Amino acid sequence: MSKKSLSLVSVAVLLVVGALVAWRTGSPDAANATTRPSGPAAQVVSMALVQRRDVPVTVETTGTVVSLNSVDVRPQVSSTVRSVDIKEGQFVQRGDPLFSFDDRTDRANLEKARAQLLRDRATLADLERQWQRAQDLRAQNFIAQSAADTVLSQLEAQRALMRSNEAAINASQVALSYNVIRSPLSGRAGAITVHPGSLVQPSGDPLVSVSQIDPIGVSFTLPEGQLATLLRGENTATLQVQLPSADGSATAAAGDDRLQGQVSFIDNSVDAATGTIRVKGTLPNPKHRLWPGQFVTVRMVMRTLKDATVVPQAALILRGTERSVYVVDASGTAQLKTVQLRYSAGESAVVDGLQPGERVVLEGKQNLRPGTPVRDAAAAPPGAPGAASGASRA
Repeated sequence: MSKKSLSLVSVAVLLVVGALVAWRTGSPDAANATTRPSGPAAQVVSMALVQRRDVPVTVETTGTVVSLNSVDVRPQVSSTVRSVDIKEGQFVQRGDPLFSFDDRTDRANLEKARAQLLRDRATLADLERQWQRAQDLRAQNFIAQSAADTVLSQLEAQRALMRSNEAAINASQVALSYNVIRSPLSGRAGAITVHPGSLVQPSGDPLVSVSQIDPIGVSFTLPEGQLATLLRGENTATLQVQLPSADGSATAAAGDDRLQGQVSFIDNSVDAATGTIRVKGTLPNPKHRLWPGQFVTVRMVMRTLKDATVVPQAALILRGTERSVYVVDASGTAQLKTVQLRYSAGESAVVDGLQPGERVVLEGKQNLRPGTPVRDAAAAPPGAPGAASGASRA
């Protein structure tokens, strides 16, 4: 081959090699290779701060609203109803008239007893005058002592009869008072079972029932394991009642309608069959939102943990009986730390082993290992992987 041909081949080879080098140098892989970091990439996670605050220790159960006082009104005499002075469902005050009966017979007996008293009072006055004369005659020895003693015994018998007549008047007044039945307490009247003209008897059905509405009680049971805590906080434990809303879900009353009360009764024994103890509470009910027989959710605050360390429940990692969390240090590295769970309530947990202000990992911890660098999802740049989900979590 001639020298000219060799030169042309050499030039062609050089051009091909130069083109290959230029193509590899300008490719995306090459650019990424020159900018790829040497360490592992930071994991995108969501974080939360450890807080310190007071946490109430609560017990939630279902209960039944009960009236603190409820009375079945019955007559004490057999009579005829003259008038019904209330309406069904009416709120009454203590002492308000409920029913009036036919009292003509009792009024006649009262007048008879009063007339008898007037007659015996006149007889007593005559005997007192006779006794006075007998004393004067005895002083002058005109009559024997036995005659004076006879007058004195008659006077004392008449005085006793006067007391009997006065007692008879009081009895007639009591019998007359039975013809008007008044409310023994303040509350709401139930269904009325009689009408004017009805014959009533003491052994018959109650005329009406009156139940106290404000204040009102709530009865519920607690497991016997809560008894010790309940007894320690008997004088300070508070109750909060949740009422069903219009759509049927349970919502806690707020503002002026907040229904809170105190424990008023703890039973003296534990039910051996169910392992529970019966408890009652008293709550103000000015707007009559609670009604006897109603089922409600009762939240009872047993005590308060002062200055407790609180983290979200989502931050806890469960491994058997051990609890741990991933804590992010100042360099942005996740470190696994064991904690002791003291109390859990809803979405929060009270733990020991952390300091307020530390950052713990909420979401994304399943992909972490101790020492893994992390980045907060809320701080991820727009368009970066996990940015959208991080923003939604934030």
